[in-house]
Amino acid sequence: MQIQFLGATRTTTGSMYLLTVNGQRILLECGLFQGRRGESIERNQTFPFDPRQVDVAILSHAHIDHCGNLPNLHKQGFRGNIYCTFATRDLAAILLSDSAHIQQSDTEFLNKRRARRGEPPVAPLYSVHEAEQVVRQFVAVGYERPIPVADGVTATFLDAGHILGSAQVVLDVRENGRRFRYLFTGDVGRGGDPILRDPQPVEDVDFLQIESTYGNRLHEARGVDPCSFQDVTETLKEGGKVIIPAFAVGRTQQIVYALKRCMEGGRMATAPVFVDSPLAVNATEVFRLHPECFNETTYEFLLHEGSPFEMANLTYIRNLENSKQLNEKPGPMILISASGMAEAGRIRHHLRNSVGDPKNLVLFVGYCAEHTLGAQLLAGRNPVNIFGEPVEVRARVRSMDALSGHADRNELLAHLDHIQGSVRKVFVVHGEEDQSLAFAEAIRTRRPQAEVTVPTRGQIEEVA
Repeated sequence: MQIQFLGATRTTTGSMYLLTVNGQRILLECGLFQGRRGESIERNQTFPFDPRQVDVAILSHAHIDHCGNLPNLHKQGFRGNIYCTFATRDLAAILLSDSAHIQQSDTEFLNKRRARRGEPPVAPLYSVHEAEQVVRQFVAVGYERPIPVADGVTATFLDAGHILGSAQVVLDVRENGRRFRYLFTGDVGRGGDPILRDPQPVEDVDFLQIESTYGNRLHEARGVDPCSFQDVTETLKEGGKVIIPAFAVGRTQQIVYALKRCMEGGRMATAPVFVDSPLAVNATEVFRLHPECFNETTYEFLLHEGSPFEMANLTYIRNLENSKQLNEKPGPMILISASGMAEAGRIRHHLRNSVGDPKNLVLFVGYCAEHTLGAQLLAGRNPVNIFGEPVEVRARVRSMDALSGHADRNELLAHLDHIQGSVRKVFVVHGEEDQSLAFAEAIRTRRPQAEVTVPTRGQIEEVA
């Protein structure tokens, strides 16, 4: 078997890996690359292979940096099955449709500005129709249910504990008279999640491909939440807005659940909370449909007490006009909007209208890839470009990673210890270069018998 590393190599975005086994081509992930605008457009538009020659695709979970370019893959001729878990299928259906709508809306907005400058219009990467068409290629499989996906290749999904439906992909391969097991961890959760199950251990692994988003960093303790974050309390007391960029599925539900516990438990003053994302209500319904992903506590809560994602002072915003009105509404308020890296969607409009006010707080609660708007704000860049124009930053910008859905260094190493087998090769992916290289060294100490590689983009490795 041969694997070519085409995305999320020494970076955390655009996850994509092409496997060639028994003369077939298997695409593992097909994510959108998010970073510098020009580079992102080029990399997302152009695949380094012919999509028509790909036989099958496998998806670990529904985050856009892992599945967001599937409609473009379909647009360019891919017609094979896309294997994933049931929850991933349902989440990806709404996420891909939303991604197409966002691209269309952002393109229309940009084209108005380009027209005023006498520049030609640009087109979105894919349409809503193409997003809907590719979902028809999804084949959903339950956890721990082996399924043949190609000649000599059986896939099994084991819980990764990262977001609803997230999976580690176990590939049992029979090739040229040999058998071996290849494990792709996908994105690994921290364990002890307030909603999801812990990542499952995996046995008999010969080859390992593991993420390293936080390969050389430690998170804040799980007990840190918005009500114990002083900047949030001070901002609300001063009548400011707390702007939280958050992924619409997974992180948003975590934040809402945490705020519900804080406010209803009397640990935080009650303030209006707005979730400005058309995905929120749909995502909540998807959560309800998939108790197989919940830990026991959350399952019992949903069964007996109702949704943990609703409270009296919480408003979900679908309508665009209502979204625009939030920019004129005075604080105090908490405003949660997608995307988490502030690279697309309504959050960029809210940031453009809010970062100039020193009473406001921009609170990042997850990872921001290098060169994204979120990363620039966290790095203290001032001004920042939003919709191609400089915007002065006077609001406070903070981060809180206690809600992170990614395992940190110690949690990744703990998961590594639960991976059993005489692992011969390890490929470290999905991390900025410094994180991946540092984590590779930690693996070498932990697994001295294994050959550990940090691939670069386009690198080809033999697995046999």
